[in-house]
Amino acid sequence: MSEVIAAPFLADVIDPKGFIEPGRFSEVLRVTKGELASASGLSREAVSKATRLAAPATQTRLREMAEIINRVLPWCGSVAQAFAWYRSQPIPAFGQQTAEQLVRQGRADHVLDYLGGIALGGYA
Repeated sequence: MSEVIAAPFLADVIDPKGFIEPGRFSEVLRVTKGELASASGLSREAVSKATRLAAPATQTRLREMAEIINRVLPWCGSVAQAFAWYRSQPIPAFGQQTAEQLVRQGRADHVLDYLGGIALGGYA
């Protein structure tokens, strides 16, 4: 996992075994599990059926989303604002796509690299 900046946020969504817990994640974001699934590019079943929750693909996608929100949280000021950024802020370096769109395309690593560059003083 990347460097933890806003540890309380991550602690709220990761269970003691290290899994992202969709129920808690959706509560913290104040969205339904269906909205969480949509925002991460997963099916509703992936975040609600016990047999799919621990699947590597499900956990990877949820972790990527959580890491991106965690990364922008200090800049946004609140989880709600960080989630709003994730869903709606166009990123010029990616043709005005949002972080949500990029995560849904499986490009979360690009978003995290981009945010890491900005954190080191790069330009947006």
